[in-house]
Amino acid sequence: MNTIELNGRTYRHPRRPTAVICADGCDPTYLDAGFAAGVLPNLARFRERGFYAIADAAMPTFTNPNNVSIVTGVPPAQHGISGNFMLDRATGAEIMMTEPELMRSDTVLARMSQAGVATAALTAKDKLRRLLGRGLAIGSGGICFSSERADRCTLAEHGIERVEQLVGRPTPDMYSADLSLFVLDAGIRLVEQGRARLLYLSLSDYVQHGHAPDAPEALEFHRELDRRLGHLVELGCIVAMTADHGMNDKALPAGEPHLILVEDLLNEKFGPGAVRVICPITDPFVRHHGALGSFVRVYRKRDDVPLAALAAALRDLPGIDLVLDRDAAARFWELPRNREADFAVTGDRNTVLGATAAEHDLSALAGHRLRSHGGRSEQAVPFVLSHPLGDDYRRQAEARRLRNFDIFEFALTGVQV
Repeated sequence: MNTIELNGRTYRHPRRPTAVICADGCDPTYLDAGFAAGVLPNLARFRERGFYAIADAAMPTFTNPNNVSIVTGVPPAQHGISGNFMLDRATGAEIMMTEPELMRSDTVLARMSQAGVATAALTAKDKLRRLLGRGLAIGSGGICFSSERADRCTLAEHGIERVEQLVGRPTPDMYSADLSLFVLDAGIRLVEQGRARLLYLSLSDYVQHGHAPDAPEALEFHRELDRRLGHLVELGCIVAMTADHGMNDKALPAGEPHLILVEDLLNEKFGPGAVRVICPITDPFVRHHGALGSFVRVYRKRDDVPLAALAAALRDLPGIDLVLDRDAAARFWELPRNREADFAVTGDRNTVLGATAAEHDLSALAGHRLRSHGGRSEQAVPFVLSHPLGDDYRRQAEARRLRNFDIFEFALTGVQV
């Protein structure tokens, strides 16, 4: 039996083509709404004949830390990616966490491709591409590209070219449902052509940021997702699906965002320059969410401000869920301590946290209620397999807390085929 070992887990080489999907922002309520509306026949069949459960995502519930957790099988404390955006404590620089050098672990994708398995990592957002492609054997069967930049692919950098011709339509707009559907369609074409045996297909949460679970737009998107999952099974694939995070309404009854500007409030209380707040949801897709999520990091900038006083002031803010100091956050949320702030702060189910008024442009919401993520209220995600688990893995699933980053092991080693 051919296997690879990574971070204490054993992964079988795919016994048949295997597609693992990260349905970005797919809160379980979207699937509940789809089941109720009768638009998810394939997922309903997976639920009946394969495996269906709810798992917990890694914290913070943002795209980069969870996608990297999924492809490494471990939480951020081990792989090092603790947000989409960070402050480097050593230099004071604020940077996007998109550089593969920031990762502290290999990936299942890299190890499989290096072992000769034809492996494809396709993502909606190009910000993820380099992280997912770390160590992938490009040029020896490895393929890695984003639908956002499908028109720019080269054999040397991505392992593929003429992607628009492969899929049969132009590169989609980055703010569209098709950004995700293009990824799925490209994966289907690669399976049909025998060019990939292991696929990781990471989607966009554009639809979920803009639409509630029972909205027509959301139902239609998930109908199209379901149709493509069924097509992959028809092609002989094992299909596994989870999500990087859930999604919740973060607006007040009148429609305006339920927002706490943490840096503004603390600097007003303790004086100018007392703190710097980093919003790790920040990414190039700010129109989705205005860089507002339910997790922020608070850095004390002036030593004359007592940490205990800062903590007390944070806990007094309405809508705050948890305030954890650096050591507690690293332990409780499984985060790398040396990349943690003085405080990690989460908002409750209905609250987003920001830095300063000047840093958040909400004009792009265009009348939509803000829907976002980042806190523990968005940890619940689907965990779905098209085929049943073997006895050992079924017992595991019944006995312990499932995590979204268990999905590759369950799909490759746990499924009974």
